[in-house]
Amino acid sequence: MPELPEVETVRLGLRPALEGRIILEAQTRRGDLRVPFPPRFTERLKGRKVERLLRRAKYILAELDSGESLVIHLGMSGRISVYAEGKKQRLGDYVYNPAPPDAGHGKHDHVVIETDAPAKIVFNDHRRFGLMTLVPTDRLDHDKLFKDIGIEPLSKEFNTRHLARALEGKKTSIKAALLDQRVVAGLGNIYVSEALFLAHISPKRLAGAVKKEQIAALVKAIKSVLKDAIAAGGSTLRDHAQATGDPGSFQHRFRVYDREGMPCRNTGTKCRGVVKRIVQGGRSTFYCPACQK
Repeated sequence: MPELPEVETVRLGLRPALEGRIILEAQTRRGDLRVPFPPRFTERLKGRKVERLLRRAKYILAELDSGESLVIHLGMSGRISVYAEGKKQRLGDYVYNPAPPDAGHGKHDHVVIETDAPAKIVFNDHRRFGLMTLVPTDRLDHDKLFKDIGIEPLSKEFNTRHLARALEGKKTSIKAALLDQRVVAGLGNIYVSEALFLAHISPKRLAGAVKKEQIAALVKAIKSVLKDAIAAGGSTLRDHAQATGDPGSFQHRFRVYDREGMPCRNTGTKCRGVVKRIVQGGRSTFYCPACQK
């Protein structure tokens, strides 16, 4: 599933085509994704101006001038592509290719939105685990999708004090605690493994037993890994692509994730350890047992 950097990368690529733009046309190719579209979904989008384009955890939020927000979740395999109308053109910091003849008409192209950018936005999801719905903007924090989501890891409020309070007394592993969206929003398997490696913390350590100085290092590592991954366009392992269609490249910079049996990349300590893979909560964890304690 796409994690925070992948979702943020898609949001950034969508901004020039959506934020501040008028939705001229909206079409759905089926009645649902993982849940049905809300009543009059396309009619409620058509003609609306997108005031702001935000991200909350792994969701993209388009605040409309109608007082509603379009909520988008990519699910396991969702991909959003932006195509320029007519010819290749630059919008903001992004260059978009013209739409191929079949754009929006493919078997798994489920939602098509056209704006006055001019641009065509196509949501493709072959597994249909994605989500698109409309929620009153002033009720977003109370909606069932968001009411239990924790703090944003790139916010100023996410600091050593906050994380220490969140981990206090927890008897789960630190890996499991960081994957809990109620503790911190948007983190997933890849970036938790990478952050724990940077902070030299074993993923098996009990969350409540992590010392304050280690928590400080962990907060710094989480922010660093996420920012680096966003700058690299996210990680493309299978389905992720940026809104321009380009893959992310952070997968080429993994320090431990998916590197089982390879030498540790902790060159600062000249570690001679070998990356190990274990399973925690049904998910693969990669770490170096020699330098993560």
